[in-house]
Amino acid sequence: MHSAVRIADVNGLGDDAPSVRSGRGALATVRRVRILGRYPLFQHAYLVNDLEASVARWNELFGAGPFMFRWHHQTDRFSYRGTAQEADVSYAFGYLGDLMIQLIQQHDDTPSIYREMYAPGEEGFHHVATLIHDYPAERQRFLDLGYALACELHADGVDAAYFDTRAVTGGFTEIHNDPPRIRAAFASWHRDHELFRPGDPLVIEPAAR
Repeated sequence: MHSAVRIADVNGLGDDAPSVRSGRGALATVRRVRILGRYPLFQHAYLVNDLEASVARWNELFGAGPFMFRWHHQTDRFSYRGTAQEADVSYAFGYLGDLMIQLIQQHDDTPSIYREMYAPGEEGFHHVATLIHDYPAERQRFLDLGYALACELHADGVDAAYFDTRAVTGGFTEIHNDPPRIRAAFASWHRDHELFRPGDPLVIEPAAR
């Protein structure tokens, strides 16, 4: 037997929304979808062993890019599972269509949200991210839903928190606030992707190592 689940239950569209068919556990699935229902996912993030090699592979396979590098990212405030332990990590950001791809390289063995999922030398999908306008309210909503706050940071005027949603997504979920300069930067990177052509430089804004 299949149960009908209304799209309205997920998106809050009202009684005119059509029904969709779903199997056992449909209501639980709807509740999980609602966690992020107000904010679309804008980013998928992956832990990799070599940033430069990985951006080349993503470009060759999918056409992603160009990429912006942030070597040895520094924060103003940082917490991991209630401690001040902060791993040495570098990032690369690029677009694939409307989706931002973040690639992450951890340079040490410090306990982190990345080492929770992957041992040194392993790599793979790590988290999804969503831009949040009301950061305190969304942070509290995740806590009220029972998801553990694994990591939180403040850097360059931006707040971000990583919740352990592996039971739902297979990875973590990042909420990231959206001050105007961040929205402008992301829009600029997206435009760079739209204009990107074969033979163009694959790496832009390569912050110093």
